[in-house]
Amino acid sequence: MTGARPLGSGPRPPGSDRRPARRPAAVALRYRRDDDPAPRVTAAGTGPVAERILELAREHDLPLREDPDLVEALAALDLNALVPPELYEVIAEVLAWAYRANSAYASTTRGLATP
Repeated sequence: MTGARPLGSGPRPPGSDRRPARRPAAVALRYRRDDDPAPRVTAAGTGPVAERILELAREHDLPLREDPDLVEALAALDLNALVPPELYEVIAEVLAWAYRANSAYASTTRGLATP
């Protein structure tokens, strides 16, 4: 039977079938190939802190990517911690995506000036 509820649960209020809203979460990474052996976590937070991280990324035209599982794993690290080897493969995919996004952006009129 579809829409079945436990006995005695009474009618549901409108909109109660939806999952609770998730607080935004964000993590910022920095990778300086000449200085660091791996990317570093430079910021992490939820709620207003995450919103500020995203706002600063947008202000600086940094590429943004949604990956809740990766954010959760990276947010568990200390600030300035190096990304651990077990996350290298997924971080390599993210960095490759970011390089492609930056290249695509640079070829637009909003990116680097074209000759």
